[in-house]
Amino acid sequence: MNTSEDIFSYHPLLRSIALRIVGSIEDAEDIVQDTFEKWLSIDRKDIKNTKAYLIKSVSNNSIKFLTSLKSKISQKTFTAEDHFELVDRQQIKAFLNFDMDAQLGEAWQVLHKKLEPLEKSIYVMREVFSVEYEELQEIFDKKKDHCRQLFFRAKSKLEQDKIKFKTDFTVPKLPLSFKKACEFGSINEMIDELKREISKKSLLK
Repeated sequence: MNTSEDIFSYHPLLRSIALRIVGSIEDAEDIVQDTFEKWLSIDRKDIKNTKAYLIKSVSNNSIKFLTSLKSKISQKTFTAEDHFELVDRQQIKAFLNFDMDAQLGEAWQVLHKKLEPLEKSIYVMREVFSVEYEELQEIFDKKKDHCRQLFFRAKSKLEQDKIKFKTDFTVPKLPLSFKKACEFGSINEMIDELKREISKKSLLK
């Protein structure tokens, strides 16, 4: 996968990990953003398992954040400037999130171009939201082994020669249901949208 696809795949998982540790959505987003920025700035050729590396990094960064916060509280080092610092962080975060949306949108277009609707659905549910094969079997009414085959077929397609293309306005943008699933943890609306896409594709055959 390329960097856009990596960010698309791992962003929801990393944010949920950071959120569980620090307890704040805004701080979790900042930690994930910092983690990606550091990851993009290093030589990644020796990283054999990107997912494991990012999980460890975001966990360590979350713990460092809490340690620093506790230290400030215990030493009472908060000042009047902290308020303005928080405002600046929100402005920076708004800019960075725009860029993140662009990255996720680009990755979604790659998935749409390279994968069939069912393959894309299985891949997103499994890789992004860590849905087990037993649940995928129930959701898509396909045998567990078939779901597993579709997932690995999708991964294989994504690892083949990368597609180079300009933004295609005929390709669906990043679904709002996907963004809601990432933000609020409810995937039912996204599942319904994926099923509609699969059914539409079946009718066209």
